Amino acid sequence: MGPNVTVPPTQTAHLLAQGEMRDCRLVPQGSNYTYFATVGDGRGREVRVVYKPCRGEAPLWDFPNGTLYLREYLAYRLSEALGWGLVPYTILREGEHGVGSVQVYVESDPRAHYFTLRESHRDRVLQLCVYDVLANNADRKASHCLLGMDGRVWSIDHGITFHWEHKLRTVIWDFAGEPIPEWILVDVRKLADGLARPGSFRDEMAGLLSRQEVEAFCRRAEGLLQRPVFPYPGPRRSVPWPWM
Repeated sequence: MGPNVTVPPTQTAHLLAQGEMRDCRLVPQGSNYTYFATVGDGRGREVRVVYKPCRGEAPLWDFPNGTLYLREYLAYRLSEALGWGLVPYTILREGEHGVGSVQVYVESDPRAHYFTLRESHRDRVLQLCVYDVLANNADRKASHCLLGMDGRVWSIDHGITFHWEHKLRTVIWDFAGEPIPEWILVDVRKLADGLARPGSFRDEMAGLLSRQEVEAFCRRAEGLLQRPVFPYPGPRRSVPWPWM
C-alpha cells in the first residue's frame, strides 16, 4: 500500500466523516475483524484508514459485547484531552460492514517497536506509560508503538481499554517506582480538573461507556495525582500475550 496523500487536518476530519469508503481489505491476523480501506471524495483527495466494525468484534468474557470500537475512539479522545497527540485521528462512522471506528493509517517503520524506541524516544514513552495507566490498557504490546515516517511515536490498538476493574497489561514496566515527571503531571492535572465541566472527556465517556467505567477512570486520574509514581506490576497477569 502506498503512502497517504497529505491532507490538512480540517479536510481530513471532513473527508473521514463524509467521504466514500472503498477498497476494504481484511487484515489477516487478529481476533477481531480489521480492515485497511481508503476514504475519498472522488476528486483526488483520499486518506488510508484502519476500519474496525462493531459486528467484527469477537466476544470477550470481561468486556461488554459491541463496545471495543467505542473504546478505540475514546482512546483517541483521551490522547487529545491530554494534549499529547499519541493516537492517530479516529472517528466513529458507518462503513462497508456497519458502524465502527475509523482511524487514519500511520505509515511506519516496520522494524520499530517499543523495545527499539524506549531509549531514543524516552519522553514520548513516559507519556505513553502514564496514558496506559489512565486508559487501563489491557493490551500494550511492543508492536502497538509505531515510529511514523514523520518521526513521531504513535500508539494504536486500544480496543480493550477503560474497564472499571484494574486490567493494566503492558510491556512498559521500565519506570516502575520512579516519580512521574512534573511536565507530565501538569497535563494530567489539567485533565482531572476539567472532568466536572460540561463537555469534558468525562461527558464523552458517559455517552458511550458504563457509569462504573467512567467513575473508575476518574479515580485513576486522581490516584495518579495523589501518588505520582509509575506503578509496579500487580499480582495478576501484568503483560500481554504475545508481547509483540
